Amino acid sequence: MLRISLLRLLGRTGLSRGLCLQDSRLRHYSSCPLGARDDAQDARAYFTTPIFYVNAAPHIGHLYSALLADALCRYRRLRVPSAAATRFSTGTDEHGLKIQQAAATAGLAPAELCDQVSAQFQQLFREASISSTDFIRTTEARHRVAVQHFWGVLKARGLLYKGLYEGWYCASDECFLPEAKVTRQPGPSGDLCPVSLESGHPVSWTKEENYIFRLSQFREPLQRWLRGDPRAITPEPFHHAVLQWLEEELPDLSVSRRSSHLHWGIPVPGDDSQTIYVWLDALVNYLTVIGYPNAEFKSWWPTTSHIIGKDILKFHAIYWPALLLGAGMSPPHRIYVHSHWTVCGQKMSKSLGNVVDPRSCLDRYTVDGFRYFLLRQGVPHWDCDYYDEKVVKLLDSELADALGGLLNRCTAKRINPSGTYPAFCTTCFPSEPGLVGPSVRAQAEDYALVSAVATLPKQVADHYDNFQIYKALEAVSSCVRQTNGFVQRHAPWKLNWQSPVDAPWLGTVLHVALECLRVFGTLLQPVTPSLADKLLSRLGVSATERGLGELYFLPRFHGHPCPFEGRRLGSETGLLFPRLDQSRAWLLKAHRT
Repeated sequence: MLRISLLRLLGRTGLSRGLCLQDSRLRHYSSCPLGARDDAQDARAYFTTPIFYVNAAPHIGHLYSALLADALCRYRRLRVPSAAATRFSTGTDEHGLKIQQAAATAGLAPAELCDQVSAQFQQLFREASISSTDFIRTTEARHRVAVQHFWGVLKARGLLYKGLYEGWYCASDECFLPEAKVTRQPGPSGDLCPVSLESGHPVSWTKEENYIFRLSQFREPLQRWLRGDPRAITPEPFHHAVLQWLEEELPDLSVSRRSSHLHWGIPVPGDDSQTIYVWLDALVNYLTVIGYPNAEFKSWWPTTSHIIGKDILKFHAIYWPALLLGAGMSPPHRIYVHSHWTVCGQKMSKSLGNVVDPRSCLDRYTVDGFRYFLLRQGVPHWDCDYYDEKVVKLLDSELADALGGLLNRCTAKRINPSGTYPAFCTTCFPSEPGLVGPSVRAQAEDYALVSAVATLPKQVADHYDNFQIYKALEAVSSCVRQTNGFVQRHAPWKLNWQSPVDAPWLGTVLHVALECLRVFGTLLQPVTPSLADKLLSRLGVSATERGLGELYFLPRFHGHPCPFEGRRLGSETGLLFPRLDQSRAWLLKAHRT
């Protein structure tokens, strides 16, 4: 009867997925490359952020894009440790009318403005531990070579022609708009003014002779690409939105401006009267970084994953794939799209004075703390809201109290006086649930914990593959809570190491909790690299034991030796994460003691 009730409580699915996992299956889940679990282990991967416009200082939306890409890249490196197998680029977009105008307003030459603001992005990304392998600036000579070569390929393939373009142009968005995408809104004087239907930015009527790309030829090829690969654009609502756009007419695209109007850019090869359209210029950066037009780029391009904000989806999901197809190349492998951050329910705006400085947030909440908040709270398919109280509450609850408190409990001298990874007792915690006997101490909830943590790496892998990093962190947080419940339930501080009855179970409780912490620390490395390093170092986990290939949870439970059993813990590292709300810190301390 006891065994039957235990099986009912645990559920047969949980048992089969967790407790019965074999060593080979665990390693399979842990070590495969992102997005291609069955690909060869040395397959390449190339992640990109957008290149960020330098007309203003960076804000948390820019940092969020970079963090998403960074987490995907770091997770991929955990699966495929070879440094040569993964590339990650970010950078700044430094050409265009908007830069030209911003520089004039600031009384600077465009190059001076670009240098100043690009340096701000580079400093932010260094401080935020963005692990990019390349920072590209579109004013670099290598990029000019790539853009002009790409232009030459399009021209040689008969896809560029010179014609009179007449229509609306939005300088803020650096894009041309058909009449159907323009509306009228009251301006400062109360008069109706034309604005972009999508962004709300002002537009002006433009009439000039430009080079035009035969975009209309690519409507059906783009539809075939997207219908043939439902994961080409993720999350799905954005994939659906692009297909809806492609149901509409796809007019040819102006890809140059008069140099007399726009001089800050890359000249059209052989025609100095024209400057290459800033979006064509900017998009080619993804090729520049991997060596285009040299042959080396060909081995990287098919593995490309773009991480972008939803406001630039059309440029990346329609214009860019069409340009690539026109140049004889494939569209990007994946386009991961995220939504925006609001502040206390309002859109960030200079006029409202609510633009959040990401560097001040890194100082206030720590680098790992703010990384965790943005990636834990950011949901790609809808806008997310920022306010200070939310950050403090989340970080104190999940990092300081739940995770930090668990580590402190399990490594405290009072409970773990030997400072080691204690032995696991198989008679106290047998691998077969439902067994009874004088030495058996494990309860049904304990088997549920082992099942949950055993399947956690697989869950996290699936969430990363689906661009749901927030769900991966939610899953880790849930298991941290379960582990705290396990420790609280068995109260090791009430057990006695000198007792022959208590000691085996006390060691087992600590062993299981430390094994859970090892899994959590390993899986948190892509999001909180310094905090994870601190946690794993405290557990005595060496640098070569931190990859997903080494993440075999609780091997003693499955009858295999544990390399950590009996090993000394690492040196004391202090609080894993200090509480931000110190007004409640003393209450928690009093409760724990």
